[in-house]
Formats: sequence, structure tokens, C-alpha cells
Amino acid sequence: MTSLAIVGMGCRFPGGATDVQGYWDLLCQGRCAITQIPPERWSLDGFYDPAPDVPGRSYSKWGGFLDDPKAFDPEFFGLNAREAEAMDPQQRLLLAVTYEAVQNARMPLSLLRQRSTGVFVGLSNTDYDHLQRMRPGASDIQAGTGTALSIVANRLSNSLDLGGPSLGVDTACSSSLVALDTAVRHLRDGSCDIAIVAGVNIMLDPRLFATFSQAHMLSPTGHIRTFDHDANGFVRGEGVGVVILKRGTDAQADQDRIYAHIKATAINQDGATGTITAPNPDAQRRMMQVVATAAGVTRDAVAYAEAHGTGTVVGDPIEANAIGAVFGGTDRAAALYIGSSKPNLGHLEPAAGIAGLIKAALVLHHRQIPPSIGFDQPNPKIRFSDYHLAVNKCLVDLPMPGGQAHA
Repeated sequence: MTSLAIVGMGCRFPGGATDVQGYWDLLCQGRCAITQIPPERWSLDGFYDPAPDVPGRSYSKWGGFLDDPKAFDPEFFGLNAREAEAMDPQQRLLLAVTYEAVQNARMPLSLLRQRSTGVFVGLSNTDYDHLQRMRPGASDIQAGTGTALSIVANRLSNSLDLGGPSLGVDTACSSSLVALDTAVRHLRDGSCDIAIVAGVNIMLDPRLFATFSQAHMLSPTGHIRTFDHDANGFVRGEGVGVVILKRGTDAQADQDRIYAHIKATAINQDGATGTITAPNPDAQRRMMQVVATAAGVTRDAVAYAEAHGTGTVVGDPIEANAIGAVFGGTDRAAALYIGSSKPNLGHLEPAAGIAGLIKAALVLHHRQIPPSIGFDQPNPKIRFSDYHLAVNKCLVDLPMPGGQAHA
């Protein structure tokens, strides 16, 4: 099976992580970018209440926020100010970060036009559209294309003059990784030669905070404590991540810098569960077994697992134990390290997967595993000893079984 090479990456993440080096520094320094909701987003007076179950209110007042999601230079992309104003900030940020990811790949834009370049974007947030609908007066002529989720990937293809497949993927929190799987399939079947894979999420409307609060999903303390005994929910976050993919043979022929190779991807569905949001441990194990077999990677070759790791009472044990059942074991030569970027950034929802992918690629590239923050006491429902799982609290070298590393 043809491997795919990650040859370029770009991001805007909370905590001032405006590129991949800034993101890596934030992770390695163990910084938490979660803050109280900035007053310029919305007033806490009308939407925050520390008491749970208050209709229309959120008991969480924290999140991972970008410093200035509105900053954009429309002229650089050949857009007029009126069109840019009607555009969802998700479109604007994706344009800017994609351009930076192409620069990071040391690739001229002309190459993207000469070869068939596909665009695959994970997204689900419609906050800007909701806000525009509440504005008084007639809507702008640009509003339709400015806020439609179906246009986000097309905006990139149109602005950069790209002719390959161009589509958005909305599967909620797995959106950007399902977009990745879709891109991998298109690269392998030859329908594109270069793939831009992205995830984006910008929070502009407080009402979804209230919805998650009613479901008791959010942390009441504003901290994500993945795999920890005191895990009590997630904190919402925003950001955008972009990776540039080529077939491995093409990247080597072009002498590209390669951050990491993708050997295999796989997706599935939980099927029938107690509730539609409940995870299925059997489905998770099956999916990981499928991808390991497709990649031809043995259990002991996997040194690190970047988990979804939402810091929830139900989700963490199911996920960690599923990872351990497939890749762990007391007879492993070295512990299997597990971690998550969410305690650093918040849960980026449709962009969560791309944040994890970029982190995993940087772990392989730098041969180091950043510390997990918010982890003090292991969750007793996670079988750390049985599966030889480890969560590192300081920067450690990545184990290299057989001289290679897999994540």
C-alpha cells in the first residue's frame, strides 16, 4: 500500500500558536491556552450561571480562543472588503493558514495549479451564519457563499485556482480525520496528486455552550484532565490546522521535507449504542486492528498514541482501554505512551483531529513526546498496568523500537 507523506503543515491554535513551531513550543512547555471567555466575544452576564441546568445558560465560562480571528487581508487573496466581511471567519482563516502551510512545504503555488490538487476540509460550526441571520435589514448578496459550509473547501480551490476534488466533511468531532481518510483514498486512486487536508472551528455564538451545559458535557472547572481520576468534562476550543499531503514516492522524487508518512487510515461507526453520543469499545478496537493490519505495523512498533482524550468520565476509559487492547500488553518491551492535545488547547470539535494529527507528526519528526498536563492521578477505570500504558508528565524521548517510530 502506498504511503502518503506529510510535506507541509500550518495552524492557528489558542495560546498564540500561529504556526507549527509555536504549537510545538506550547506543547513542549506544557502550557494551557484555556482562558475565560474574552469579553469581545460575548458578555458573560447574559449567558453564564455557575448553577447547572439553568435554561439558556452555561455553567462553563472557559474556552481555548484565538487572539484575533477577524484579522484578514482580503486584497492578498484578490477579494474586496465587502465580500470578505460577508465571509465566515472560518473561510478567511483557512485561506491564510493554507497559504502558510504551502509555504511551510517549500512549494510554489504554481505547482498546486500544475498538478491535480484536492481540498478536503473538516468543519461543522455555523455560528457566523446564525449571527448574520439575526442582523436587522436585508442580507448581503455575498451572504450565501459567505456562510455556506459547502463553500468552505471550494473557496480555497477557487482562490488558489485548484482543480482537484474539493469538499467539506461534517461528521462532528471526527470531521477533519474523516477528511484525511477521504484525501488518502483520492491520492491512492489517482484522482489528485496533492491533497490539502484541514479542520476549522471558530466559536462566535454562546448558545452551543448552553446546549453542552444542559447535556453536562463541559468541565465545571475549566480544565481538561485527560486520563485523570478527576476528569469531569471537556472545554470547548477553536482553531484551524492544515496539512499538505503527497504520495510518498512523489515527495521523495521532489526531494520534499517529510514530517511523517501516513501508512494507513480507517474509519467506522459505533453502530447501536445506549445513546447516539456514547462510544463503543468494540468498534474502536476493530477500527484500530483494521488500520494496524493495513499498515503492516506490529503492536510493539507503536510507540505513541495521540488520543481523542476529551477528559470525560465515560469516554476516556473506553478509548484508553481500546488502545491498550490493540497496541498494549504487559509483555511489551517498552511502555505505550498515550496523550492528547486537548488539555493544552481545549476540544476543537471538527478541528480536533487535525490538531492531533499535527501533534503526532511533530512527535515523530522531533522524536520527542510533549508532557501531558492536567494528569495527576490515573483514572482507576483505565487498565494502565494490564496494557503497559504510560502518560508522561515531562518531555521524554520517543522510544524507537527497531530503529523506527510509529504513532
